[in-house]
Amino acid sequence: MPLLIVFGGLPGSGKTTIARELARRLSASYIRIDTIEQGLKAAGLVVGATGYTIANALAAENLKLDRTVIADCVNPVLTSRQGWRETAQRHQAGLVEIETICGDLVEHRRRVESRVADIDGLVQPTWQEVKDRAYQPWDRDRLVLDTTAKSIGSLVEIAEAYIRVCATRAV
Repeated sequence: MPLLIVFGGLPGSGKTTIARELARRLSASYIRIDTIEQGLKAAGLVVGATGYTIANALAAENLKLDRTVIADCVNPVLTSRQGWRETAQRHQAGLVEIETICGDLVEHRRRVESRVADIDGLVQPTWQEVKDRAYQPWDRDRLVLDTTAKSIGSLVEIAEAYIRVCATRAV
C-alpha cells in the first residue's frame, strides 16, 4: 500500500530538514509546497490555494504508482489537511501526519532570522510574520516532533518508527 506522509509546522520548525532526510532514507517522492508556490510566483500567477491543489495532484500521480510520497508544507489550516486526507483516501493510500514544532521560542526565532533561502527568489518570512501566521490546531492524532533538543538523525528515526506503525495499521 502506498503511503502519503504529510508534514506540517511553522516556518523554521525543522520540517524541511526532517522531510528531506526521511525522503532520502525511504526513497520517497518529495513534494515541497515552497517550490511549487515560488514557481507560480515566478510565472506571475496568483498562489492562494493553488500550490496545495498542484501538490495534491502530484502526490496522487505518485500514489497511483504505489510510491511513498512526502509532502513538505506549513499545512496551517484544517482545509489543507483535509485535502491531503482526501487524496490519500481516493488513492487507497495510508496517511501519516507529522507536525514539527520548535518548543523554544528563542531558538525558533534564531532559526527564522538566520535562514537562507534554498529556492531562487523565495523570500523567507520574518519572525513577526511567523508569529502572526494563522495556524489552526490539529483535529487528529499525529506525530509531533519537537526539534529543539534532538538531533535530526534521532528525529528521523522517531518518524520512521511512527511510519512503520501507521503502515502496519493501514494494511
